[in-house]
Amino acid sequence: MKNHPSPALSRLLSATLLALAGVACAATPAPPANSAALWTQIQAATADAACDGPQHCHSIAIGSKACGGPERYLAWSSKHDDGSRLRQLAAHHAALSKDEDARAGMLSNCMMVLDPGASCQAGRCVLNPPGIGGRDAK
Repeated sequence: MKNHPSPALSRLLSATLLALAGVACAATPAPPANSAALWTQIQAATADAACDGPQHCHSIAIGSKACGGPERYLAWSSKHDDGSRLRQLAAHHAALSKDEDARAGMLSNCMMVLDPGASCQAGRCVLNPPGIGGRDAK
């Protein structure tokens, strides 16, 4: 003989699950459906590149090449933001770019784009010039 929860308990559990699902959906806005819309959000997320020193400056991989790896890197600052939303946007953008390229049959030059790292210059985070040596993408 199996024990079944009472109807009242089942309704309470169902209501709780629905409420939790609603909160989760409300807390995380739906990501844009294409890489161009994501690119706009990434640009906005990296616009405040203010820094007091190199500890605030980081680089992040953006996009996806058809042969693999990122298209480019952007500098961003952790002075006012921990970068968690930016990392989510960048990961989603890379996945969408890869899918869009695959559907369109896109090719790339397959050259690896190295992470140049970022530094604080005149109070703003900027990518280091090529050949300077990079930092870990964060």
